Amino acid sequence: MIPHGTGTGLEGGTTALAGGVAIDVTKNMEEISAIYNQDFCAVVQPGVTREGLNQALKAEGLWFPVDPGANASICGMCATGASGTNAVRYGTIKENVLNLEVVLADGRIIQTAGIGARPNKSAAGYNLSSLMVGSEGTLGIITSATVRLHAVPETIAAAVISFPTPQDAVDSVVATLQCSVPMARIEFLDEVQMMACNKYSGLDYPQTPHLFLEFHGSQSEVEAQTEFVKDICSQFNGGEFKWALQQEDRTRLWTARHRAYYANIALRPGCRSVTTDVCVPISALPEMIRTTKQDIDDQGLLGPMVGHVGDGNFHTMLLFDPKNQEREISFGRFDIYILVR
Repeated sequence: MIPHGTGTGLEGGTTALAGGVAIDVTKNMEEISAIYNQDFCAVVQPGVTREGLNQALKAEGLWFPVDPGANASICGMCATGASGTNAVRYGTIKENVLNLEVVLADGRIIQTAGIGARPNKSAAGYNLSSLMVGSEGTLGIITSATVRLHAVPETIAAAVISFPTPQDAVDSVVATLQCSVPMARIEFLDEVQMMACNKYSGLDYPQTPHLFLEFHGSQSEVEAQTEFVKDICSQFNGGEFKWALQQEDRTRLWTARHRAYYANIALRPGCRSVTTDVCVPISALPEMIRTTKQDIDDQGLLGPMVGHVGDGNFHTMLLFDPKNQEREISFGRFDIYILVR
């Protein structure tokens, strides 16, 4: 039995390759069961998406910050151990789950932190919530999640800055994190990804590596953070900060980032993508990105790169022609076999 939510995951975890029964856990299970604004948490059913929850939270001055890029279901995010653009400050889904209701293979229903439990901290018993997060339906089917909420920041500012090389961009990220700047978002897009986003979303940024940044806090905090990060980026040959201060401008900016996959597919009409996902220690990030881009170039591949580099995570999207029934790509020390039927 394979639970299926919104189906927004790129890894194919809900695909029944060996057969089986797919269980759609979103139908008739789309309620936000409770919002505890004074406890900064909410209880949601499997059909509730992150955008749906945030829409309901607007009047409360709260929000759910885990943002994997797509409008994923929250219980699906728990099942897949989702990360996202805000992980550098607010953590991944793992850090934002307080309790899960799970149906086990023998039909028993358990709540991983205890019935109705929602404390921020507990040292009683096994940490079953963390065991279930990322289990992808292999240990049970998640039918409810109690998730942590956060206060909406007083001030939000977003910025885009270009760099001459990927190394400069990533080095500035490492330096920013080493200086303990509480960044909300740090997204890296290489020159190929910027070209795709420009074409698909009607942008006019230079086709060079970029960082998409976001700052949260009080007005004075945001002003101090932005000046500090501007100084750091200038030391690594960063260009002019282009600001997005109004809500509509920030939405346009991050919508372009969230559409990166579709922008890449549009680069080669009729193509498909093998999407990679790797996370390394921050100190290893500059070398990892450099060598990965070198491997892509050496193999003659078209592979835009985008990543949540604030937590050491990045993706490459290797585009290929599905009309070739079988194609082997030698990628560095690895071999990826693509079989399209």
